[in-house]
Amino acid sequence: MPNKVPLPDRPVRGSKSGKPIMALFDLLGRTWALGIVWQLSESPLTFRQLQERCETVSPTVLNKQLNELKASGFVERCNAGYQLTRLGKELFGYLKPLGAFSQHWGTMLLHESNQQKD
Repeated sequence: MPNKVPLPDRPVRGSKSGKPIMALFDLLGRTWALGIVWQLSESPLTFRQLQERCETVSPTVLNKQLNELKASGFVERCNAGYQLTRLGKELFGYLKPLGAFSQHWGTMLLHESNQQKD
């Protein structure tokens, strides 16, 4: 299963039901999938630009993830390289608030950790 692109109505990691939410979580939980969506949210990027922004991603992993995100309808090739599709932009709209929440969460954990030290 891990080699197949997770799509609704197919068994995916952690679920045999094929429920769309499970397929989405499987796809987005793969190495660098969320990072690629996040990086493409601002503008199209070439493969090389995307690799530089993702820092530690290997060309093999980046290529695999781009292919999976394309097959899932979230990313497409364009003259400038790769960009989010309309569906990919919609997905990012749901993910973006998690960025702010993660900052809040990090601050709260740091605050709690500092209080425990005192």
